[in-house]
Amino acid sequence: MGSQFTMQRALELVRNSESESVPPAANATLEKAIRDIWNRIQANPDRYVMTKDEFAVFNYHRSRFNDSDVARRAVSRFWDHFKGDASVDGLRS
Repeated sequence: MGSQFTMQRALELVRNSESESVPPAANATLEKAIRDIWNRIQANPDRYVMTKDEFAVFNYHRSRFNDSDVARRAVSRFWDHFKGDASVDGLRS
């Protein structure tokens, strides 16, 4: 597959691998994704609604934002607008 990873594939790899066996390109893909997602949330903190894929990445990195009211509101907005499988990326929180 080379060194290019989609956000979904990178997330699948990090979830199913030991941390030392995750390809650096997968980690880099997720780091870029979380930066981009967080920038979109911060640019519109009261209105931005994450997509299902964005939420999966955000939820993976959620501990980074434990003390952020902006992050809590973004997660709440996601669930308020989500239509589909309620088991997205684990338990609803």
